[in-house]
Amino acid sequence: MRNKNNKHLGIEIEPELHAKLKYIAKYEDRSINGQILCLIRQCVRDFEAQNGTIETDKI
Repeated sequence: MRNKNNKHLGIEIEPELHAKLKYIAKYEDRSINGQILCLIRQCVRDFEAQNGTIETDKI
């Protein structure tokens, strides 16, 4: 069930990139949404490792 506190993010993606993402997600036993969340989390971890923790209460 969807958590109503979560934010919805709609993006447009080229068909070829979508197909490749779907392939990778299936390979890693994830949904496309799960794969995108995994990639976003990795991006945030990498950014914070280089630049320090992002204080969300200050955004």
